[in-house]
Amino acid sequence: QVLLVESGGGLVQAGGSLRLSCAASGFTFSYYAMGWFRQAPGKEREFVAAISRRGETTQYAPSVKGRFTISRDNAKNTVYLQMNSLKPEDTAAYSCAADQNTGVGAKNIDEYRYWGQGTQVTVSS
Repeated sequence: QVLLVESGGGLVQAGGSLRLSCAASGFTFSYYAMGWFRQAPGKEREFVAAISRRGETTQYAPSVKGRFTISRDNAKNTVYLQMNSLKPEDTAAYSCAADQNTGVGAKNIDEYRYWGQGTQVTVSS
């Protein structure tokens, strides 16, 4: 059974930090690029960050570049999203996803095969 389980969300003040984790099981983690997406109420799901299979390549949405860092530990089957300098507009449900196709991590939602349920991040002003 494939599982992606996110953790680390919560309520934080603007300017604060959170570290999200996504634990994967049920598939060969190192064969997949991984991505983080977020969805705010009333908005479409949007790309946040992606990392290649071995972690040598990362990509970020312009809105988070310089503030967020994606990383992975293939020995632990886990991908992380370190979020610093958080802003109220970062408030959303954050989900991790597994991309078997591109190798580097796609920005397109359609490339992702497996999805987690998400963890809520709320940033107060």
